[in-house]
Amino acid sequence: MQITVLLLVLVLLTVIGFQLGRSRAAASVGGRTVELHSVPSYHGFYVALWAGLPALLLFALWSASEGWMVMQMVLAGLPDRLTQVDAQALSLLRADILNLAHGVNTGREPDPAVAAAAEQYVRLRSLGDWSLLVIGSCLAMGGLLYARGRITPDLRARNRVERTVNVALVICSLVAILTTIGIVLSLLFEAMRFFAVVSPIDFLFGTHWSPQMAMRADQVGSSGSFGAIPLFAGTLLITAIAMAVAVPVGLMSAIFMSEYANPHLRTWLKPILEVLAGIPTVVYGFFAALTMAPFVRGLGQGLGLDVSSESALAAGIVMGVMIIPFVSSLSDDVINAVPQSLRDGSYGLGATKSETIRLVVLPAALPGIVAAVMLAVSRAIGETMIVTMAAGLTANLTANPLEAVTTVTTQIATLLVGDQEFDSPKTLSAFGLGLVLFLVTLTLNMVALRVVQKYREKYD
Repeated sequence: MQITVLLLVLVLLTVIGFQLGRSRAAASVGGRTVELHSVPSYHGFYVALWAGLPALLLFALWSASEGWMVMQMVLAGLPDRLTQVDAQALSLLRADILNLAHGVNTGREPDPAVAAAAEQYVRLRSLGDWSLLVIGSCLAMGGLLYARGRITPDLRARNRVERTVNVALVICSLVAILTTIGIVLSLLFEAMRFFAVVSPIDFLFGTHWSPQMAMRADQVGSSGSFGAIPLFAGTLLITAIAMAVAVPVGLMSAIFMSEYANPHLRTWLKPILEVLAGIPTVVYGFFAALTMAPFVRGLGQGLGLDVSSESALAAGIVMGVMIIPFVSSLSDDVINAVPQSLRDGSYGLGATKSETIRLVVLPAALPGIVAAVMLAVSRAIGETMIVTMAAGLTANLTANPLEAVTTVTTQIATLLVGDQEFDSPKTLSAFGLGLVLFLVTLTLNMVALRVVQKYREKYD
């Protein structure tokens, strides 16, 4: 509650500061001939920034460090028999304190000292939140009064506001970049731990995937098998089926909407087609498992074919339907970007509309269409839910679309579900698969961007 009150106070003081700064700037001129360096609204933004920014920085710093500081204070008051233990036991102690503090039943009678520590944790967190409310409100009020007192006609409010906004934009950009770097480094670190146990050659070129690790050394299959070729083959098979559905349908839809449909029909068709992109993938998974898979199996049995209840064909078809908006929307934008002068020149030479589309428009838009298809391939490779629900979890090395297969993303999700130990090859193999998936999708995206950049100016 205290945090909510603080945020409301900051919003209120920021709005008041904007109004006070703007009115103070106008009043500082009055009837004199002195001109303001910046318009009054910039003075309002200047006061608003001073009212809100310092308190927001305090709030961010406190939110990031409060839990750790309070926990350290609580642990310092516990007896040595609870704190002088190894790292795993200490982590379990912290978890017990947090569970008791949040009212979670741990399923066992807590130690009296731990229960008292949980109560102390709650009291300290409450005290900290109230302190943050008071200090943050005082800081916001002080910043408002300070900035309002500095407003003069020659104050370069616009320069200072724009400089602050530029710094904020740089920080946001750095957050995105550093987050990406952190994800890549964490993936690399865990993948290196996996490859220290399992040979990269066996992983990349092995043909048997069975990552189940035995609990005892004398148990059968205690070493596991981590050949990822069946996973790569299943991923490529389902992606190829999806592309066989999405590319023709999406491209033909884009050609119709951009070249044949009248503007009124286009305004209706394009949003309806793009609704497919907004449907959650779990809904597609339900459709694939409950409708498409039985339909494919029944059709195959009617033709005398042996079709698995979970097949790559069913998953690939539904995935292709899901990807149609990616291909159609991007291709439609690319085709519309082709200059009308190329079409007019083709018509002037006597070409028909279909000939113009086939011989002029599509070649001109081909780089963008290729980029759209590559981005769609990246989307198909990274899909998980549809494959999990419709294609199964069996790691079969097959090119038969009527059999059950699995993909890289499905295995990653399966390996990391539930309570796992991140020191076993079984769990670490998910990071090896993730690294391969990351490199493949990164390569496809880079190729798509390169194709667009290379040919973008050709027909401008």
